[in-house]
Amino acid sequence: MADYVLVRKTRNITSSAVHVFLNILLGISAVLITVFSGSPILGVILVLMSKWRVFAVRRRYLLLNLKLNLVDMIVGLSVVLLSYYAGSSLMLVHFILMTLYVVWLLFIKPMSSETATLVQSLIAVFLGTSAAAIMSASLNIIIDVLLIFLVGYGASRHVLAQTNSKDYTLTTLVCGLVFAEVAWLCYTWSIVYTFGETGIRIPQVAIILTIFAFVYNYARQAMVKYQEDFRFRNILGPVLFATVLVGVIVLVFSNPIFNI
Repeated sequence: MADYVLVRKTRNITSSAVHVFLNILLGISAVLITVFSGSPILGVILVLMSKWRVFAVRRRYLLLNLKLNLVDMIVGLSVVLLSYYAGSSLMLVHFILMTLYVVWLLFIKPMSSETATLVQSLIAVFLGTSAAAIMSASLNIIIDVLLIFLVGYGASRHVLAQTNSKDYTLTTLVCGLVFAEVAWLCYTWSIVYTFGETGIRIPQVAIILTIFAFVYNYARQAMVKYQEDFRFRNILGPVLFATVLVGVIVLVFSNPIFNI
């Protein structure tokens, strides 16, 4: 019996070590293969291959599986696309993306608490909208808007799927439509903040939509908590803070020198 327990523990340690190694390898390879190949195709294939379980199901379960894993796929694909658009030579941004993706795979993605779910969604929103905004210079406006709609829909669904909500289809669609509307408004005036030779580029729309996603979730939680006793003052603080913050970003930090 003692030998059996020892064998089980050894197997668990070994499998855990292999799991950690493969995730680290994926996080590093997804960026490096994209940079060195000068194309996002191999990086995208690598990320999709890592999600093989999503596709290895019967056809009627495929759409559901895709929805359940949408946030994880948004993060992975965004890392690859951001790495590609950062350039074909290694820069600081590539090492930041590697580290972020490894941390995501090992620590953030496995968590399942309500706070962790919100953090996962906000990361997906920031990275997903950043990638879509940076690609917008070479994309048709319809494709760009659809991509950001998908990010908003996926992030909202990821949060609501963890709650006891019986039907959240309408809520997730509304969130996606708000994202799409903001993306459409920002399409003709895409502000991207750059940081010297680091390769770091942060689109203004990514910051705005991440702030919106946080306030949106805060308001939803307040409505659930107070239900019939809900008053606007319950969310007044975060709404005012977000409004002022977005106002400052749009009015003060929209210098045309950032325009792509």
